[in-house]
Amino acid sequence: QVLDTKDLQIFKVTVNGQDAKFAFGEKHAFKGTPLEITLPFELRRGQEAIIEISFESAPKSSALQWFTPEQTSGKKHPFLFSQCQ
Repeated sequence: QVLDTKDLQIFKVTVNGQDAKFAFGEKHAFKGTPLEITLPFELRRGQEAIIEISFESAPKSSALQWFTPEQTSGKKHPFLFSQCQ
């Protein structure tokens, strides 16, 4: 599985609760860096896979943006979203 990233530090990846191996591919000047995830099991047709990624962003991580709590409808929690689906 390959996901797009840009200026992220990845600490851990799990798939359905199991630790997964991961590596960064070659960095591209404006596209970012692919995150290559190796599933810890064979994925069967129709099987769900929940991928959880523990990461830290940086101020220059343009793919991720934050709303402060005051900018959200509930005004209680910040909101993280991505422009690079």
